[in-house]
Amino acid sequence: MEKKELHYIHSFAEYVDQITKMALEYSPKLITALIILFIGLYVIRLINRLARRIMVKRELDPTLSRFLADSLLWALRILLFVTFISKLGIETSSFVAILGAAGLAIGLSLQGSLSNFAGGMLIILFKPFRVGDSIEAQNVAGTVSEIQIFVTKLITGNNQTIFIPNGILSNGVITNFSIGKNRRANLLFNISYDTNIKTAKEIVMQVLEQHPKVLKNPAPTVVVNLLTDSAIQLAIRPWSKNIDFGEMSSDILQQCKEAFDEVGIAIQPFAKEG
Repeated sequence: MEKKELHYIHSFAEYVDQITKMALEYSPKLITALIILFIGLYVIRLINRLARRIMVKRELDPTLSRFLADSLLWALRILLFVTFISKLGIETSSFVAILGAAGLAIGLSLQGSLSNFAGGMLIILFKPFRVGDSIEAQNVAGTVSEIQIFVTKLITGNNQTIFIPNGILSNGVITNFSIGKNRRANLLFNISYDTNIKTAKEIVMQVLEQHPKVLKNPAPTVVVNLLTDSAIQLAIRPWSKNIDFGEMSSDILQQCKEAFDEVGIAIQPFAKEG
């Protein structure tokens, strides 16, 4: 019994010696790695703040600034992590190979998302529209609320929120109503063939001249747009500021109809805003 106890004590002492020896050999690496880790995290935080300040001073797009800052942050963190494990004595070549293979697999499985990502970068860099612009794209019209990396968020006139993937958005036709300061309406009226065209045009011009939100320059115009089988189609083309466009167009349609009613001009069953 004593021999077994002595054997256990001897074995335990050997284990303690081995652990102590390993700790003494490994502790400098561990301490160095931890120092690098904590200092690296602090330096990364400072670099990220400095990068954000520089981008704000350069007046970069807020979405692009956030994306670049976040990309820089994660790139530096990955670099720090690789440095940290290499200081611990762990082989990094196999780790980097695993990361590369994982990145390839993720890229192949997320081709649609990568297309949206590329589209988002193109939109942010080339700026076909900005936050707050009124646009029409993919048969949807609304005000740009937010440009994200993968989607663009629009708010429609009836307060619906619509997300359009940036991939198809960047490759499609985009109508931006906010780039120019002014906007021209194309209001169509169908009037009877019994109507004197000159009189009808004079009445419309009076309405346009009296409306406070119709611009004098460029001057509004009234032209015969089309002669249909049943009516004369007048095109009324007033200009207004972008902010006044909707109200002005509605007012002109209503006031022209009322002015036509007063003189007995018959309107065919067709009137729309183009």
